[in-house]
Amino acid sequence: MIVHANCKINIGLDVLRRREDGFHDLETVMVPVLGLYDVVEVERAEGCSTFEQTGVVVDCDADSNLCMKALRLMQRLYGVGEAHIRLDKQIPFGAGLGGGSSDATAVIVALNELYALGLSEAELIEAAAMIGSDTAFFVRNTPQLCMGRGENMQPIELPLQDKYLAIAKPAEGVSTKEAYAGVKPAGPQVRLSDRLSRPIEEWRDCVKNDFEPHIFASHPVIAALKQTMYDAGAVYASMSGSGSAVFGIFDTKPDLELRDGIYLKITKL
Repeated sequence: MIVHANCKINIGLDVLRRREDGFHDLETVMVPVLGLYDVVEVERAEGCSTFEQTGVVVDCDADSNLCMKALRLMQRLYGVGEAHIRLDKQIPFGAGLGGGSSDATAVIVALNELYALGLSEAELIEAAAMIGSDTAFFVRNTPQLCMGRGENMQPIELPLQDKYLAIAKPAEGVSTKEAYAGVKPAGPQVRLSDRLSRPIEEWRDCVKNDFEPHIFASHPVIAALKQTMYDAGAVYASMSGSGSAVFGIFDTKPDLELRDGIYLKITKL
């Protein structure tokens, strides 16, 4: 079974508080980017499970890959058998685009089909949330207001029809540890959903990513990419998640010129 595991962007990201379990409560809107995806192929296997990867190199061994973690989880929860997993990775790694989380959810969805488990959406979300904070979103894979660690979701409508999206990622990445080490949790006066109800042209002034201030200070190339998006005519631009990818939303297809070594993808939302 072949699944196109698309990435996501975060529109607004409020870090509300640190929890007793060490995680943080967030409020963010995740939006799927269907034009940028990894290809995940899952087949039943006899004997031992195997994992193969092509495309973008991921900095972890096969056993640590989220695809294999998803397989082991489904074996533990539902007794599924062994599997061959092939991953052709096209989503940049360490970008805040949720590529690894999307891959893991693709494996969960594929195993549900291959083994005719008949899991409900709620059961798929519960399983995916055991892997990470972004994984549950990819079960629905539609714009969602995500709360808690990201597993609590509400559908949300955004004025993104016929908009163009540009995603840029520099060679340097941002680790999750670095992102959270410098963030200062604070509850905003106006909820994110209310701010996003304003015209998209006003988002620039009120829809923020709480990771940006300290990440931009230590990674000026990321800050420069955001400014480049606005210079090119973006109606809204932001770092996605904990970075290092930056995106811009445009009314028309942008003409962007970026220096060598910076990944660029332009697609429609």
